[in-house]
Amino acid sequence: MTPTSVVSRANLDLVEAYQRRWREDPASVDESWRNFFEGYDLGASLINPAAAPYGDAPPPAQQSVKAVTRLVDAYREMGHNLADLDPLKLTPRRLTDEQLELANFGLSEADLDRDFYTKFGEEDHGTLREILSVLRDTYCRTIGVEYMHIRDLEIRRWLFERMEPVRNNPRFDLKKKRRIIYKLNEAELFETFLHKNFVGQKRFSLEGGEMLIPLLDAIIERAGGLGVQEIVMGMPHRGRLNVLANILHKPYGLIFSEFEGNMPETVAGDGDVKYHLGFSADHVTQDRRTVHLTLTPNPSHLEAVNPVVEGRMRAKQRRAKDALRKLGAPILIHGDAAFAGQGLVAETLNLSQLPGYRTGGTIHIVVNNQIGFTTSPSEGRSTRYCTDVAKMIEVPIFHVNGEDPEAVVFVGELATDFRQQFGRDVVIDMVCYRRHGHNEGDEPGFTQPLMYDNIKNRISVREMYTERLVTSGELTSKEAESVAETFAEKLQQVLEEVKREGVEPRTAMPGYSSGPWSELTPHYSFEPVETGVGYDVLKKITSVAASPPTGFTPNHKLVRIFKNRVAVMEEKGGVDWAFAESLAFGSLLLEETPVRLSGQDSRRGTFSQRHAVLIDQLTGQPWIPLNNLGGGQAQFCVYDSLLSEAAVLGFDYGYSLDEPSMLIMWEAQFGDFANGAQVIIDQFIASAESKWGRGSGLVMLLPHGYEGQGPEHSSARLERFLQLCAEDNIQVCVPSTPAQYFHMLRRQVRRNFRKPLIVMTPKSLLRRKEAVSPVDRLVDDRFHDVLDDSDAPRGARRLLLCSGKVYYDLAAKRAELGKEKEVAIVRLEQPYPFPAQELKQILDGYPDVRDWVWVQEESQNMGAWTFVAPRLEELMGLPFQYVGRDASASPATGSKLVHDREQSELVEAAVGAAVPHLVSATPVRALAAAGSREGVR
Repeated sequence: MTPTSVVSRANLDLVEAYQRRWREDPASVDESWRNFFEGYDLGASLINPAAAPYGDAPPPAQQSVKAVTRLVDAYREMGHNLADLDPLKLTPRRLTDEQLELANFGLSEADLDRDFYTKFGEEDHGTLREILSVLRDTYCRTIGVEYMHIRDLEIRRWLFERMEPVRNNPRFDLKKKRRIIYKLNEAELFETFLHKNFVGQKRFSLEGGEMLIPLLDAIIERAGGLGVQEIVMGMPHRGRLNVLANILHKPYGLIFSEFEGNMPETVAGDGDVKYHLGFSADHVTQDRRTVHLTLTPNPSHLEAVNPVVEGRMRAKQRRAKDALRKLGAPILIHGDAAFAGQGLVAETLNLSQLPGYRTGGTIHIVVNNQIGFTTSPSEGRSTRYCTDVAKMIEVPIFHVNGEDPEAVVFVGELATDFRQQFGRDVVIDMVCYRRHGHNEGDEPGFTQPLMYDNIKNRISVREMYTERLVTSGELTSKEAESVAETFAEKLQQVLEEVKREGVEPRTAMPGYSSGPWSELTPHYSFEPVETGVGYDVLKKITSVAASPPTGFTPNHKLVRIFKNRVAVMEEKGGVDWAFAESLAFGSLLLEETPVRLSGQDSRRGTFSQRHAVLIDQLTGQPWIPLNNLGGGQAQFCVYDSLLSEAAVLGFDYGYSLDEPSMLIMWEAQFGDFANGAQVIIDQFIASAESKWGRGSGLVMLLPHGYEGQGPEHSSARLERFLQLCAEDNIQVCVPSTPAQYFHMLRRQVRRNFRKPLIVMTPKSLLRRKEAVSPVDRLVDDRFHDVLDDSDAPRGARRLLLCSGKVYYDLAAKRAELGKEKEVAIVRLEQPYPFPAQELKQILDGYPDVRDWVWVQEESQNMGAWTFVAPRLEELMGLPFQYVGRDASASPATGSKLVHDREQSELVEAAVGAAVPHLVSATPVRALAAAGSREGVR
């Protein structure tokens, strides 16, 4: 069959079949078909044989066909350049684009009335003039779409088949139009009511962007109809009160009460400003489906909430066994300046398709006010659109004029359909404006006089849409006035009730009221818990890990490592750090407690110590020993993360908010790298319980220790975490033995409360021969906040108190100098919550001590010294001496030689050896050191 005869009958399906064959294997089709396709691309059009019949003659206008196809694709790619997107018309709208001129495609006005077959639009053929009209209606009105950067042809086809037949011009019924105007009334009148009744108070008004409320409403309604049962949202402060009231149904009275200054009940907490708070509630859709909505609390650090929302959604999907990720969906709302300016946006986008972090697609909504505080777009980004960063993950971006309500709702529904269909992110850029300044007391005319002169006398989108519906006869003026008056009266009544009677405050611990947190308490306790594990269980875990499946070829070095572990277990010998960790994980899994670990290179371990995933040396296939312990076990989820700290830590923190029954750990490649996630640490991990009543059991594993690896590979900044400690908000531990690490991990999920756990994990101790624990310590022992010196006599005259790796250096030097009877070394394993009672009991066991010394590797202004010094003095009634490195601007020297000299001198000074450079400085000992540093104290 020849191409001409097929085309003459307009048998498009057959043409498509031949074209697929031609693309896959050109030699499989005959020469006439190859020649045909080389002059033609099926993406859009075919010459209409009815208009230009040619029977079995060669197609006379293949070049024109190809030109029209290119024209169609050009509009798909660049039509957004001509779209009417800016309500304020701050820059003149482009009416033409030379890249879309007919001449660029070898066409002219003479071709406008030629008829073409097409799979574009609703008709199967049309003139070029009609095709251009459809293209401009679809891509150049109040919706501009970017999607041709997506390489997946299925996605592109799905999108243009959804947009082009309806020309991106929705045909909504009266019911939907009335719902839009109803939600607009709620959005606008809520803001004007607050403006009138709470003069001068910050609320970060949504005015100018009120279409966010109908947009969210449409997305939630659509999502419910597609089977979504849970939505987790994150957003900045602008418009938050409106979203809380009119989307999450937070009682108006509660919001008004917060404006009146009423604080909620707290549990040793301080609360937060009203436009940072979260909320959760059920939303019942119009077709009676229930969707649970959660708005995550957020600090003023814009976009920091993004990965937290993703982690929460992932945890909820896991609890719902939502493997397809269709039952739960995240929505993130952004400001335009923040979306373009904050690097955490790109990091979070990059999570979207990674195995350990994907959530089935996020709906991103940019409330594009065309300004960031006082900064214009031309000064706030180097790209045309604020959303250009999203192109890196090849997702569709819908730009829509925020003053075309039906277009905004149409885009919201289309974006929701896309998310459910493809499980990928999608971006809605709603271009609008900000009626007031950054807050209601700010004067925007100082910096944007022209913009705000335009805004000042502009009628609202509610008024515009009301007028449109009244003009079309779909709404009467009386109905419109009645809706507005009724809503305003309702708000006034609620406010009067609040002023007259007050409002029952909501607890600041909402996370503990229901769900997986309901059986936990927010209160910390030093009460010990049993964490020992039976020997037979430990032996089973060891045996399985050393027994890969038949046909699996492990690395020969790992064979020796796992074989040695079997021998250690048989002999009940010394367990090293990585072995103890594996046993802790395995024992929890067998007790049906799932374990999640993520971080950079966490599967193998930064120091080639963990080997949680083995790789077949012949096939490259992975095998996870701890997921093969036996039936009924929980799952071990271990992931190598993207090279990010903030996004991954935020994700795992968010995960921990909704999954307190799982051991959830984030590991830094080196402890110092946690610096890159400081906003997540400060604004969420350390303070969320105090601000928002949200508990977390997240564990942060931070490799820490001075081995001469330089400033960026030594210190996890212990001092920073200790500075954040108050109100039993977090736990900070520096375990010094594998057994301590084993029991610490297990107790984290065996106690009846959850607090974030910050762990200074070791580097050199991973292989130090002295840093092992007898198997019996894993069976019969527990975690100790303080470790006494079992070898020291009670009559010791000098007591060294320390944490972490330096203990082993001190013990070695004490043995070398033969001072075992003179010097006791006590280890503070948990600096916070400070175990005052246990520490006092142990220190009182040394009645003859005359020299009380705190020893640390870190510089004097770092480490634990400034935290423990006043507490030790209060505890013992006397000041401790300090021995350690002198104060320094940098965490560590970059010279291995200098490091070794410093370490040797501080250890000798601590044990009390005669050091030539030693000088007295009561109540500390100061030790001058050679090199570039000030010295060692």
